[in-house]
Amino acid sequence: MNERADIDMGKALVADKDWWRGAVIYQIYPRSFQDSNGDGIGDLNGITQRLPYIASLGVDAIWISPFFTSPMKDFGYDVSDYRGIDPMFGTMSDFDVLTETAHSLGLRVMIDLVLSHTSDEHPWFKESRADRVNEKADWYVWSEPKDDGTPPNNWLSIFGGSAWQWDGRREQYFLHNFLTSQPDLNFHCPEVQDALLDVVRFWLDRGVDGFRLDTINFYVHDKELRSNPALPKEQRDATIAPSVNPYNHQLHLYSKNQPENLAFLERFRAVLEEYDAAAAVGEVGDAQMGLEIMGEYTTGDNRVHMCYSFELLSPTMPTADRIVKVMGDVDRLVSDGWACWAFSNHDVIRHMTRWDLSPAAARALSTLMMCLRGSTCIYQGEELGLHEADVAFEDLQDPYGIEFWPEFKGRDGCRTPMAWEASNRNAGFTTGDPWLPVSPEHAHNSVAAQEADPGSLLHHYRKAIGFRKTHRALQKGGHDGVKATGDVVHFIRQHEGDEIFCAVNLSETTAAHDLPDGTWVTIGAELGSIGPGADNKLHLGPWQVALARKT
Repeated sequence: MNERADIDMGKALVADKDWWRGAVIYQIYPRSFQDSNGDGIGDLNGITQRLPYIASLGVDAIWISPFFTSPMKDFGYDVSDYRGIDPMFGTMSDFDVLTETAHSLGLRVMIDLVLSHTSDEHPWFKESRADRVNEKADWYVWSEPKDDGTPPNNWLSIFGGSAWQWDGRREQYFLHNFLTSQPDLNFHCPEVQDALLDVVRFWLDRGVDGFRLDTINFYVHDKELRSNPALPKEQRDATIAPSVNPYNHQLHLYSKNQPENLAFLERFRAVLEEYDAAAAVGEVGDAQMGLEIMGEYTTGDNRVHMCYSFELLSPTMPTADRIVKVMGDVDRLVSDGWACWAFSNHDVIRHMTRWDLSPAAARALSTLMMCLRGSTCIYQGEELGLHEADVAFEDLQDPYGIEFWPEFKGRDGCRTPMAWEASNRNAGFTTGDPWLPVSPEHAHNSVAAQEADPGSLLHHYRKAIGFRKTHRALQKGGHDGVKATGDVVHFIRQHEGDEIFCAVNLSETTAAHDLPDGTWVTIGAELGSIGPGADNKLHLGPWQVALARKT
């Protein structure tokens, strides 16, 4: 890439305030992406080293999971200094180089902000727990016990057991929706909101282009601390927590999803609007009301730009009927908002394993994702078709998996190191001993191996992303409603007079389908797209697509 191109793309990064709409975002789990110093843990310099590869995919932005100072009891999602880089990942100077390099390659940088809770080693919590009268006494959620000494209500932690932990110094309980070492901040305290918004400004001033907001619907709790109602067994959903977790036994009506959260999100958006083109995507963790919350949080232009919920991160295979239901619910509940879709991330079983996909199915679904209305997140290794790694109990690092083993093996299987090459035991990830074992099966599907194979899934992802970016209707446009005819899901995307027809056969059997009325030209040959036969019908083979543009 020549110097002039670097400069031009750097300017383009500032020019488009709407860049996030229809963007493709590549998620990096820094511990497992690339180790640059041989300690077995991925780091910021490793990410910088691999940025040209990410740019070659054609994505718009990277999202880096937490790299802040942390005791790492939840691997960075327990922050002890929002303005610090944990030494295992590098230095602030390393981060600056990463950001500058990403921008020179045309990549925006989004970082993972964990605002709902901190580590119990954060100075704020240390001060708050010291006594009941210090300046930060109300910065966390504290409560008196019931008369019998038990917690104030029935709220449960996602990691199992009560969401309340007794603290002998204050002789009160504090709230933790996750690990006991992750106390929840009190968003009813204005000073807390102000302090967190100062953190947002700090990183925007540092040059980041936006944020992924962890557990965005957990920020605010019910001020009256009312107990959650029970959830009937037939309504329980293991999308957010495994079925063996009692968290699924409640409708979390009061422990999260509070209406006061909207006011904070409006304050947050106002800060982002002070900058040229900052954007945010929120994670909505709710098995019952995910899309409804997404609609509330992204509606209009004064809350977050986009959110993702777990409809396509769930164990449920995305059949044609399933896609129609999800997208229909989005049209109904998020009509004035914007969704961000993902098949895999650092918290769920990789979708190749979760849905038991063939290579052909993986190609069809990746093409479909690039055609759906919304933005898209790709999780590192997804473009290689990596399956869930099998991690032995003695190698587990994830406290969630250790707690619920063996019925639930935790999240380590999707967090094992990235496979760059097959020439050494660690697949090019590290020269040392990796923090999680490298899957031998992953090495066979490494970047190097797939770069050399023109028919690989890696090259298909490049083509699908490139196809999306060629057609603004697929990035920014609306649609005429997603429909299914048998196993074929189909719809038309429209933008400023341009219309793109998409049909995908989500099955192992052949299917015939009609083109819509009008004159259509077949496009997307590089994705295996077919045109109509002599009878003017589309004869779709298993997992085949048909893409056409109206003339």
